[in-house]
Amino acid sequence: MMYLLTLLFCALLVPAISQENEEPNSYTECTDGYEWDPERQHCKDINECLTIRDACKGEMKCINHYGGYLCLPRSASVISDAHPEPAVPEQSPSQEQRPNPCPQGYQPDAQGQGTCVDVDECEYGMDDCLPSQECVNTPGGFHCKCPEGYRKIGNECVDIDECRYRYCQHRCVNYPGSFACQCEPGFQLASNNRSCVDVNECSMGAPCQQRCYNTYGTFLCRCNQGYELDHDGHTCNDIDECSYSSYLCQYQCVNEPGRFSCACPDGYQLLGTRLCQDINECETGAHSCSDAQICVNFYGGFQCVEKNRCVEPYISVSDNRCMCPSSNPLCRDEPGSVVYRYMSITSDRTTPSDIFQIQATSVYPGAYNTFQIRAGNEQGDFFIRQINNISAMLVLARPVTGPQEFVLDLEMLTSNTLLSYRSSSVLRLTIFVGAHAF
Repeated sequence: MMYLLTLLFCALLVPAISQENEEPNSYTECTDGYEWDPERQHCKDINECLTIRDACKGEMKCINHYGGYLCLPRSASVISDAHPEPAVPEQSPSQEQRPNPCPQGYQPDAQGQGTCVDVDECEYGMDDCLPSQECVNTPGGFHCKCPEGYRKIGNECVDIDECRYRYCQHRCVNYPGSFACQCEPGFQLASNNRSCVDVNECSMGAPCQQRCYNTYGTFLCRCNQGYELDHDGHTCNDIDECSYSSYLCQYQCVNEPGRFSCACPDGYQLLGTRLCQDINECETGAHSCSDAQICVNFYGGFQCVEKNRCVEPYISVSDNRCMCPSSNPLCRDEPGSVVYRYMSITSDRTTPSDIFQIQATSVYPGAYNTFQIRAGNEQGDFFIRQINNISAMLVLARPVTGPQEFVLDLEMLTSNTLLSYRSSSVLRLTIFVGAHAF
């Protein structure tokens, strides 16, 4: 606690009393606390703090004043009634007894150099600033100012609403003594703490499952080919391309993560990415036929047939041709030759459809040739369309579904009326119908 004591500085000077026809008195009396100064001829104050041994006991300090002294705590300060002096640090007794020769707001130099130094009123609590204000020491005085972010209205410090002055690019939040800038989602404060710059979410762990594209203030998720973006905007779901169209693949569509592929049935291989092509096992050597057999390829597979299929009364003249000798009585009513041929057609073929052309190998002068289906067409699935005297076309009359097999005897009748000549030959055609329409 700081003690301030106001003293009334006064001195009583009692002059010598003179009387007529008498010599002046040779002494002068002074009141208590004063003594006569013969040089200056007046009463001067007695400094009891110097003349009385241990004038103040304990931690008290002695303060001399005109006509007496006081014992006060060492933190106490004394100012005059007319001109209050600043509280100063404790002085030695020799300093306390000297009056302050400095102007208001200053005090003598503690080193006794005879100079005046400024008193920091803020440090010694000599200011009258309000709790909301700050004390600023000045030479010979002080002044009260408002903290940063406040302005003085009357004697009070009132918060400045900085947000009214549009200090922030996006959002401003005012609070006592200051303010803070905030940015919209997708932005962050720049180094000046006021401007907002775009945030690259893609480089900061954006939740995109596959691809991320940064845009101004936000970001976009995108998916790789074969995927589509989920409703959450982040997840990528596989697209089942096979469910969109039945024409993506000729045979079977197989969905895979992010893509699809086409598959072919046994006996086929992919031609490109979606079409299926028959594998000719007889050409690739992927068959199991023996040397005594002929490998016959058809759509989706192959078949091994015996090379020599001639039966009595026919005799073999090649791997696929049988002759019935004219010298054999049994051959009188039989075709003169039987040739074996093999072919394959797809299932559910569009009809009518030309599938095989019959061609005479030799023509006798004046001979007339006709063509017919001798056997194997009981259901009427085929018919013959004759093109000219030496050729005809086997036509599929209606769609057939595989896998199945037809064996047709296609006969060519040759006649010559002038020579009374008549003969026939048979083309035994085996038709393999594949299981698929390709």
